[in-house]
Amino acid sequence: MTLIDNETPGAGGTAHAKPVAKGDHVYLVDGSGYIFRAYHALPPLTRPSDSLPIGAVHGFCGMLWKLLRDAGELQPPTHLAVVFDYSEKTFRNELYKDYKAHRPDTPEDLIPQFPLIRDAVKAFNVACIEQKGYEADDIIATYACQAHTAGADVTIVSSDKDLMQLVRPGIQMYDTMKNKVIDEEGVMEKFGVPPSKVIEVQSLIGDTTDNVPGVPGIGVKTAALLINEFGDLETLLQRADEIKQNKRRENLIAFADQARLSHKLVTLDTDMPLEVPLDMTAVRTPDPDALTSFMREMEFTTLLKRVAEGLGHELPEGAVPTKPARGGAAYDHPLRKKAEGDGGMVAPTRAGGEGGTPAQLAMNRAEALSAIPLDRTQYETVTDAARLEELLTAARDCGHLAFRVKLDEQIAMQGTLTGVALSLEPGKAAYVPLGHRAEDGLELSGAAPDQIDLRTAIGLLKPILEDDSVLKIVSNAKFDMIALRRYGIELSGYDDPCLMSYALDAGRAKHLPHELAGSLLTHTCLTQKEVMGTGKSAVNFDKVAIDKATEYAGEETDIALRLWMVLRPRLAAEHVTTVYETLERPIVPVLAEMEAAGVKVDRGFLGSLSGKFGQEIARLEEEIEASAGEKFNIASPKQLGEILFDKMSLPGGKKTKTGAWSTDASILEELAAGGHELPQMILDWRQIAKLKSTYTDALPGYINGETGRVHTSYALAATTTGRLSSQDPNLQNIPVRTEEGRAIRKAFIAEPGKVLISADYSQIELRVLAHMAEIPALTQAFADDLDIHAMTASEMFGVPIEGMDPNTRRKAKAINFGIIYGISAFGLANQLGIPRGEAADYINTYFERFPGIKDYMEEMKAECRRTGYVTTIFGRKAHYPEINTKNPSLRGNFERAAINAPIQGSAADIIRRAMIKMAAALEEAGVHARMLMQVHDELVFEVDEAEAEKTMEIAKQVMSRAAEPLVQLKVPLKVDARAGANWEAAH
Repeated sequence: MTLIDNETPGAGGTAHAKPVAKGDHVYLVDGSGYIFRAYHALPPLTRPSDSLPIGAVHGFCGMLWKLLRDAGELQPPTHLAVVFDYSEKTFRNELYKDYKAHRPDTPEDLIPQFPLIRDAVKAFNVACIEQKGYEADDIIATYACQAHTAGADVTIVSSDKDLMQLVRPGIQMYDTMKNKVIDEEGVMEKFGVPPSKVIEVQSLIGDTTDNVPGVPGIGVKTAALLINEFGDLETLLQRADEIKQNKRRENLIAFADQARLSHKLVTLDTDMPLEVPLDMTAVRTPDPDALTSFMREMEFTTLLKRVAEGLGHELPEGAVPTKPARGGAAYDHPLRKKAEGDGGMVAPTRAGGEGGTPAQLAMNRAEALSAIPLDRTQYETVTDAARLEELLTAARDCGHLAFRVKLDEQIAMQGTLTGVALSLEPGKAAYVPLGHRAEDGLELSGAAPDQIDLRTAIGLLKPILEDDSVLKIVSNAKFDMIALRRYGIELSGYDDPCLMSYALDAGRAKHLPHELAGSLLTHTCLTQKEVMGTGKSAVNFDKVAIDKATEYAGEETDIALRLWMVLRPRLAAEHVTTVYETLERPIVPVLAEMEAAGVKVDRGFLGSLSGKFGQEIARLEEEIEASAGEKFNIASPKQLGEILFDKMSLPGGKKTKTGAWSTDASILEELAAGGHELPQMILDWRQIAKLKSTYTDALPGYINGETGRVHTSYALAATTTGRLSSQDPNLQNIPVRTEEGRAIRKAFIAEPGKVLISADYSQIELRVLAHMAEIPALTQAFADDLDIHAMTASEMFGVPIEGMDPNTRRKAKAINFGIIYGISAFGLANQLGIPRGEAADYINTYFERFPGIKDYMEEMKAECRRTGYVTTIFGRKAHYPEINTKNPSLRGNFERAAINAPIQGSAADIIRRAMIKMAAALEEAGVHARMLMQVHDELVFEVDEAEAEKTMEIAKQVMSRAAEPLVQLKVPLKVDARAGANWEAAH
């Protein structure tokens, strides 16, 4: 179907009448449904020039343009109208004062977009209809019936269930999001009754969205059963005493008047007095000048070009607005980025529009939410599939839902699905138990003993959880993504409030949901201990009483929804939308895939290695006791301190606040550097004992019984700088500089016929420093692929690179890396084993040779003292709010962190970008490689031996260009890649 090529009389904006007759096709677009779908479908978008919210306008225009250009096999219309609700009360409020009373307030950033959307409809030269005292559904119903009476066909462009009562031969509905026609069969499938009986069913089930009361305890399936048996509502109510089920019969009798009222509320007015006759909605071709002028005013870029091309309209020179740039590169897509403007101001430009900054929006939302009680006892337990379907339909209507998976144990790769929770509006939530069981004398109280069949529930949940048009708000979405994948569901179209918080407040807040609830909502959440118990009395979630499970899981989704409402506008206000959209949200499915893939570990090799470590520990213990002259508990810091400083009187002893001698690693290392044997033996003993307990003994316990592989978990919001951390087990702290640590890496192996590939950035943080500090000598050295440490030594000490003494290069290397972390003369002296004065001279010489580095360091400290944060080259903020403390020791720590964070954070962002891009690159190349691990600057893959070389080339290409196109680095990124049968061989 296309309207653009129609040469209908009256084109160009002149209103004209064309009587509707047999053979015509009338299209009636539910404008309000379009608006909310457009608003919730994508992240916020603001106009670059003044930061006016225009995301819903853009989405609405795109949807309307698609309808006009191509609606599949549907017949082209002769008449077309977009119908809106009028923003005042209607006759239904006179019938029932609480009608729609509990609907959440319209999002404040959407309010100024309403008049713009009406302007958009007019710019498309389409009839824009609204009428005081009537809802859009009534206007649509009246138009549809008039057209049907005249013999025309009617297509109602909407998926709203309230309009399904109109469907009949000659009147159909069309869901643009699914590109699906809803006919009588489709209505029958949804309601279990033909369209003529939809009103009867709706009268019984009510509508939580519009606050239509219905009859308690009756869902869609039950209502359909009753109406099919008794024919209509009134007959059912008159014969209610014939119902055998006690509760159902009692409710029908007790709430009969409520059902009759609901009947009136859900019945659409098909004969209302129309201010704009149907004949006046005849199709008119858009005026190219008017439509493109509106697009330019909105500063739409891609859509303007598409519309101009579709209309065959040539735009004047400079008519296409340019996209704002950052870091020397244009944004990739205007719908996925926030334009840089004047600090996030929202400028109302239409009469009646309400403006304000996104920050004010967040504050207003927080204030409004505080007035909505968070009462766990009001949450609903859903044990009926029809009720679950009802809630999911309501979620589709509003365009979003907060969601949470509950497993019997808190391991995404192993837990069994026990239930799901969802919330559509603050203060309301539902829990759907799926696998609770009564054992050991437990009673599953608080709900009917029946639970929805797991397969049935998955069948209902899967379409909406995989539908990008419905936004799922999921705290810690990675966990749910992994858990759902095991049940054949690919979670898609999600926002994660925890990651929003991380993008906003890294370094100045904690990001777990219960922590955010306390800090942002002043609410104390139920704890896992309160729900599941502690110690021997603790139970898995599948044995928690259902009423308590409902409170706990329901609260999680209620909190998630509230957090999302507060945090979402802050992303734009604080200029971190791009960080969230390009670095945080897209990394979730990447990590979920990696964690699900896991890595194979050789259990037998670990056992053998553990035995060797045990022998080495025993040998060291004998030597330590011989050196100390007595037996003592080597693992006891107190006893060790007494041996070293009381008995042996070694120098440099320091006492802790408790009065005991300190024996931390720095003390022992200093003693060992002074030539004392016992401290060095203690260090060796500690290292091997830790490797044995943490890895060779513990790793076999992490091998998954189903997959035979180890599945680590990556924490996304655990560091201030954006670096990922690994836990359960931690695979990022295996030492690589010791023979024992490298031996542990040999236990990580490839499957038969495959190899592991390690792709590692070379000196990425030094390269980022050279870029950020703009150091010509370092930049040139990296461009020439020189030995950067030898070059630094040559610059500092005036010695030639050729034939350089390895010790000289080692000093330069220590300084290069030390500078990144703000190393002091004391620290460098300890590291190199030289006097502090000499170390200070080295640092001073370094700054003299590379003055830009000193300037960079001072600039970062000053910026952090002024703003409380520093940023990476991609806009990530690392907050250090206490940097201005009067405590010199703490202030020094924060200053060093402020120097390092932009470097380390930028490096972390680069590898995130590489990981996000990698899957598509491998797929495009036809390579079946899996990314298994990320260890700081290194990515580990598993691939067939035959595809190893190709995989290494792709990995190096993607990683070396990961910063582009957003940032063009002044130095090249170098990536080393090797393949081997195990991790160590590939490293």
